Amino acid sequence: MAVPKRKKSRSNTRHRRSQWKATAPNLVPCPTCREPKIQHRACEHCGTYNRRQVIAQS
Repeated sequence: MAVPKRKKSRSNTRHRRSQWKATAPNLVPCPTCREPKIQHRACEHCGTYNRRQVIAQS
């Protein structure tokens, strides 16, 4: 089993982890209600996906 010979320094560890970035979700307007929604997901406001009602709204 491969084992590191030396401990990774704090600087190297932090430099590597500096690339871990959270990206903002890509929002697009819903074609039915024009509310912003995540791509390829059903709209939370009107319950439609691809112009079809897929979630029953009360």
